Amino acid sequence: MPPLNVLTLSTLFPTDAQPNFGIFVERQTRALAARDGVTVTVIAPVGLPPFPLDRLSHYAARRDLPPMQERNGLTVYRPRFTVLPGTGGRWAAPLLARAIAPLVRRLHAETPFDVLDASFFFPDGAAAARLSAMLGIPFSVKARGADIHYWGTQSATRNAVLQAGRMAAGMLAVSAAMRASMMALGMPGEHIGVHYTGVDLDRFAPGDRAAAKAAKGLSGPVIATIGALIPRKGQALVIDALAALPGATLLLVGEGPDRDALAVQAARLGLSYRVRLLGSVPHADLPGWLGAADVMCLPSSSEGLANAWVEALACGTPVVITDVGGARELLDGSKAGRIVAREPGAIAEGIRVLLADPPARDIVRAPALRFTWEANATALEAHLRVCASRV
Repeated sequence: MPPLNVLTLSTLFPTDAQPNFGIFVERQTRALAARDGVTVTVIAPVGLPPFPLDRLSHYAARRDLPPMQERNGLTVYRPRFTVLPGTGGRWAAPLLARAIAPLVRRLHAETPFDVLDASFFFPDGAAAARLSAMLGIPFSVKARGADIHYWGTQSATRNAVLQAGRMAAGMLAVSAAMRASMMALGMPGEHIGVHYTGVDLDRFAPGDRAAAKAAKGLSGPVIATIGALIPRKGQALVIDALAALPGATLLLVGEGPDRDALAVQAARLGLSYRVRLLGSVPHADLPGWLGAADVMCLPSSSEGLANAWVEALACGTPVVITDVGGARELLDGSKAGRIVAREPGAIAEGIRVLLADPPARDIVRAPALRFTWEANATALEAHLRVCASRV
């Protein structure tokens, strides 16, 4: 098989300051780079507002990132591009493409790329469309969730998202449900493949739940909710449901703008002593928290196919989730969890049923077994080779 030289473009990529940000993109890219005959270069652009806003302390971690680094076996370039606040993302793609074009040209001149792999539709995919035309090489773009459900529906960015889909040599979706959403926007279904995420099944594995609880200072029923603290993830609904689950403890794993409001809500309901806001937990520590939980609950209003769902199941922890994205593809009639309405009463009842009659660990883990990084990388390489042939 001929060599394949891939340029991966991703505004979702971890940094030392934000090690969990885009971690699944990095893990996917590492798995691809480990394939025989495949070479991968990563450009992970850093968005900053114009001067003097970029001098604000909030942006210090981004400003201080090195322009290039070796990270987990990958060469990662981090060119800066300008983000214009208050414009709804209207200029994000052209500004991104213009900022990184000199670097892309130089790298391509040194070792020509066969295909450009954009890891998110906006602004990555929209910028990739411009770079593809500039270099004369095909590109692929992957839909993960908000890039379609949000950016694909906003007046300022919808056309850019659609144009990227129509120009791409191939597209990927994290679930069949996401593929359907892309087609509903007007993207050609024949060019969209379903590409499931991966999970480290050795790290995320069932263990001794009682010992895991003891190690975390927990006792009694434990519910975990994993995700950014934003309205879309529905942590407020889980706190409301907790009021109907006497003696249960809720672990909120993640950080975000809703943190203070969630703490106030828990206090108002007299539940502060049963709600633990853990903040951003290192990804390597997640198995310990999932292993201590009796149920993982994530009542999102939209998803592609949430990695937290798969990781929980891999740990033998059943899930209570809403009927969004690839939820039915994952559970598919399995007794590993329950799909419920997005309201506190239904959430509480779903959790209550699983606490009263927990499914066996092997039944819970079974749906996660097909989500391996090897399968993910094999499918991605095959897809990119097809795209590379569509010059």
